[in-house]
Amino acid sequence: MKLSARNSLPGIVKSIEPGVVNAEVKIEVAPGITIVSIITQDAVRNLSLKVGDKAYAVIKASNVMLAID
Repeated sequence: MKLSARNSLPGIVKSIEPGVVNAEVKIEVAPGITIVSIITQDAVRNLSLKVGDKAYAVIKASNVMLAID
């Protein structure tokens, strides 16, 4: 697999919460660090995603905001 996105984080699918059209997928990329993605139910089926599967969180953004308290 080759991608143009520079940030591809390998992880394990921890949960899939289905909705009517979309699903919330949580991928643990490091102990205690989870990335959450909202994808379509069709995408979940097409990828055959299941809890425990290896997957990549691929991040492509032109801007990343930072904040402090």
